[in-house]
Amino acid sequence: MPQIPGVSGPGVRRPSQNRVLRVMVGAAGVVLVCLLGSHFLLKSKAAPVPAVSAAASPPSDLSPSPTDPSDSYPRSTSTAPGVATIRDMEKPWSSRDFFFVNRSTGEEIPALLIHLPGGATYQSDTYWAIAMKAPYGRCQFEYVTDLAKLRHDYGYASGHPMVGNPCTRSLFDPLKRMNVLGNVWVRGAVVQGSDLRPPLGILIQVQGKNLLAIKMES
Repeated sequence: MPQIPGVSGPGVRRPSQNRVLRVMVGAAGVVLVCLLGSHFLLKSKAAPVPAVSAAASPPSDLSPSPTDPSDSYPRSTSTAPGVATIRDMEKPWSSRDFFFVNRSTGEEIPALLIHLPGGATYQSDTYWAIAMKAPYGRCQFEYVTDLAKLRHDYGYASGHPMVGNPCTRSLFDPLKRMNVLGNVWVRGAVVQGSDLRPPLGILIQVQGKNLLAIKMES
C-alpha cells in the first residue's frame, strides 16, 4: 500500500508519544512511592514507644552475706586476755563463749566460761573456763542447761547444768573435782561415760570488773 506523506501507517506510534507515556508512568510511580513512604513514616511516629518495665531489669543482690556468730566472740590474747565482765556473768550458771588464743602457736581454741553458784563474783574460783574440744579425739563438748535434754540425750538425771560429750555420751559435773594423771585435782569430774578426764581447764583471774583468761591447762 503506498505511503502518503504525513500519515502514519496503522499500528505505528510516533516516537515522541512513547517518550511522553514513559515519563508519565515514571512520574506516577515516584508519586506513589512518596505517598506510601509518607504514610508509613507518619504511622511510625504516631506509634507509642513501649515503656521499659522496671521489673525487666535484672535484680541486684543487695542482701548481706551471712555472718558467723563466732566472729563476735571475744578473743583472749597475751596482751588482751579479757573475755567478760563480772556484770556479764552475774547470774549463776550463766555462760559466755570465747576463743583462747594459744600463746605459742596463735591457734584460736573455742572455749566456754561458766559462773558457778555459791561463790562471790570477785573470786576466781567462782568461774570455770574450759576448752570446748575434747583432749582426745575431735568431738566438741556442749554445755547442757536443759535438764530434760540431759535425761533424754544422756540418760542422766541432774539438778543442775552439765558439760557433755555428744560423741561418747560422757558427762562432766562442774561442781565436782577429780584426780588426773600427775596427782592433780581438776574441776569437772566424769560422772558418766568413757572419757578419761575432764575438759582442759583455763585459768581465770578477776581484775577489777574484768574476767581474764590467762593460761590453758596442757
